[in-house]
Amino acid sequence: MATAATKSPHSGMMTITAGGRLGNFMGEYATLYVLARLNGHQAYILPRMHDQLSRIFKIRLPMIHQEIVDRIKWIDYRLTYRMNPEYMNIQGEYVRLNGYPCSWTVYHNIKDEILKEFSFHEWIKEESYAYLANVQGNKKNVTFVGVHVRRGDYVNIMQTRKGVVADKEYFQKSMDYFRNKYQNPIFVVTSNGMDWCKENIDNSLGDVHFAGDGKEVSPGRDFALLAHCNHTIMTIGTFGYWAGYLVGGETIYLANYSLGDFTEHKIRINNAFFLPEWIGIPANLSRFMKKSNP
Repeated sequence: MATAATKSPHSGMMTITAGGRLGNFMGEYATLYVLARLNGHQAYILPRMHDQLSRIFKIRLPMIHQEIVDRIKWIDYRLTYRMNPEYMNIQGEYVRLNGYPCSWTVYHNIKDEILKEFSFHEWIKEESYAYLANVQGNKKNVTFVGVHVRRGDYVNIMQTRKGVVADKEYFQKSMDYFRNKYQNPIFVVTSNGMDWCKENIDNSLGDVHFAGDGKEVSPGRDFALLAHCNHTIMTIGTFGYWAGYLVGGETIYLANYSLGDFTEHKIRINNAFFLPEWIGIPANLSRFMKKSNP
């Protein structure tokens, strides 16, 4: 894990390619924040990342204009998920990090600083609290559990990898965990596949609230709602990961969700992605096993 020690300040410039969507941007931002400090570089974020993150958070890293980016002869440096000792000695005056980093091993030792970088704008906090208050109604001693259900493109992707993005059984087990532990849990569900959620997540107890329309028109609003809950149930992906990380309560994640042999899955199950204290509930992959072993 990275240490707090740094080289002499601002001996060069460092940025990071803005790839993916909101959760990816957050992982890239946090990684840049740490590695620039460790290597004595001034960190700059690209316009695309600034445009997305500054709408939601009070981020403090400065933006570098695209015209300047295009004129600089960058040294491209490829990153993996886990913190690597080599990252503390990255050579070059103008360094551009690449990859989709999102590992607590890079930034968890300065978690308070990272959380400060991802402080929500006041109007977003007020909107989230008002929404949750309305959901709570007259109930007392409520515990909010944010539930992020990643579907969309990943439904087909995981089929090719002999995996799932979560099923009815997973949500039943996850929600029962909180129902057994807390007196009045309320589950706030966000998803880019809300129709599936309404058909497959049991709401017979009336403690599930389906938030939004699942059309991905306001991911920042959905994310803020999750981040202002007390605990988290996630499926797969960096969106749910960062919600759990910012919440800081108990997080349940989908473990061993694929039989496929691909790098991303190996990284996640080898403790580079999920925090050690988070609770993993394995997916039911029996149907893929039957196909593999007739």
